Amino acid sequence: MSIWEALAVCLAGVGAGTINTIVGSGTLLTFPVLLAVGLPPVTANVSNSLGLVPGSISGAIGYRRELRGQRSRVLRLSSVALVGGLSGAVLLVTLPSRAFTLIVPVLIGLALILVIAQPRLARIIRSRRERSGDQPHPDGGPVLLSGMAASSAYGGYFGAAQGVIYLALMGLLLPDDLQRINAVKNVLGAIVNGTAAVFFLFVADFDWMAVLLIAVGSTAGGQLGARIGRKLPPTVLRAVIVAVGIVAIVQLLLR
Repeated sequence: MSIWEALAVCLAGVGAGTINTIVGSGTLLTFPVLLAVGLPPVTANVSNSLGLVPGSISGAIGYRRELRGQRSRVLRLSSVALVGGLSGAVLLVTLPSRAFTLIVPVLIGLALILVIAQPRLARIIRSRRERSGDQPHPDGGPVLLSGMAASSAYGGYFGAAQGVIYLALMGLLLPDDLQRINAVKNVLGAIVNGTAAVFFLFVADFDWMAVLLIAVGSTAGGQLGARIGRKLPPTVLRAVIVAVGIVAIVQLLLR
């Protein structure tokens, strides 16, 4: 890896840490960069998961004020995230590499659709709830737990737009402020990434240089994301994610 490639990976880590803290989908920044510097898809994904762990922790610390009063909720959802993240990591190393290459473009495409459609979907569901007079479960209930388990498994497998999925589910099913929900999302992201990372250390191939560069960048990005999370226009962020996601899909299809 040349010095310019290393710089690109580190900067991608900064961007990923920032975006993951604010919304999610930081993998759509780091993954295509790792592919571009020559890492195979599965090695790139494992290295990315390991490198983003410090960034996830950094982002969760940055949102610690919004976590106050949510201990029981965090503990309940964290147990689901741990099991789901481990399941996804097992799937990643169990399925053949060719399967990963074929599946990931589809997952990224679905994630991008969700990134674009999530605000409208949230408004529709909220409007229907207001018309029917239904009250959401204070902790989401079984529906949220099931959805978070599936999302966490996806996060352990690949993770692009995992944070967006978390925000969509919790935003629709939890009667709470979005910033408080975002704080929970950051904790769950750290748990999923951390669980997958520990598993990958023993069973998967990864690039230590890429891991270190992304870790340094994402840690700084996590703090940056916590600072600007309430100021960045959502439309701009979604445009960046969609653009990078399209590049990732094209790169995978051309390999």
